[in-house]
Order: sequence, then structure tokens, then C-alpha cells
Amino acid sequence: MNNLLRLLIVSSLFCFYKIDAQYVVKKDTLSGTELSISMDDRINSALEKIEGNCDRVSAAPVKTPQKILVPSRELTNAEVCRKNPKIMGFKIQVITVKSNEDARKIATEFRNNFRSLKVETDASLRPNYKILAGSYFSKQSAADDLRNVKRVYPSAMVVPYAVFCVEAK
Repeated sequence: MNNLLRLLIVSSLFCFYKIDAQYVVKKDTLSGTELSISMDDRINSALEKIEGNCDRVSAAPVKTPQKILVPSRELTNAEVCRKNPKIMGFKIQVITVKSNEDARKIATEFRNNFRSLKVETDASLRPNYKILAGSYFSKQSAADDLRNVKRVYPSAMVVPYAVFCVEAK
């Protein structure tokens, strides 16, 4: 009973509250597109008053933006990384194996032999697993590490692969 009485009091308060909303269509000042808004008449008149005080015509001459000439040169690695965190680069494919157990064993062995190179296992071509090492911007930058890896894993080669820019050499 108590809850019913509270509900009746609250609903009667809302019945006396009057909302005067109207449908207003305004033009966008920049692109000229129409914007439809449902708002109270008092808010609409306040907005029109504020907009009426705005100086829409500037007294200063409009400056045309100057064209910036960029020399046609190859971008540095830092400039490339700023635009794209992940790029097409190169990795050393150490070996391809048929089972996940062999892949884990060789990856662990590779980490012990080459601590400076990051190792990952690519399982995208199952049942084959690729052991990949390093991240490089070019084949030339991978050449020194490839020479060292080939001493232990003669089948190693450089392959194109998506690399994170911050990891690449």
C-alpha cells in the first residue's frame, strides 16, 4: 500500500510538468547540411540569441595555405614506423617441422643458441610449423644474422613477413 501511494505521488508530479519541445531544422554553418533537432522553445531562442552575437565575417584577409614541398626521397625507418606500426618486412625462417612438439623443442634450442634474436612459431600452415627468428626491414639487414644461423641450421632462409616496426633492425 505504501509503495502504491508513493507511485501515485510521483506520477502526479510528472503530470503537471510541461515540456514544450518543438522540431527545429537548422543549417550547418560549415557544410550547409540540414540538422534536425527536437528541443525546447526557450533553448532554441537562447541559442539563436548567442548565434546572433557571433561575428561571421572576419575582417582579416583569409590566408591561403602554403603548399609544403616534400622532397622525393625514400622515407627513413622512423618515418615509416610513425605511419604504420606493422609493416611488411623480413624474418629468418629457421626450419619447418611437422609437429608442435618438435617446433617447441627447436624454438627452445634456438633461444639457447641465439639469445639476441626473438623466436616465434608460426602455425598458420598446419600441420607444418615454421620457426621464425628476428625482424628486419630488408634482406640486407638480415644477412649477418642469417650467416650465423646457417652455421647451426643450414636450411635457414630470409622470408617476407609482417613485422612490428619497433622490433625491426
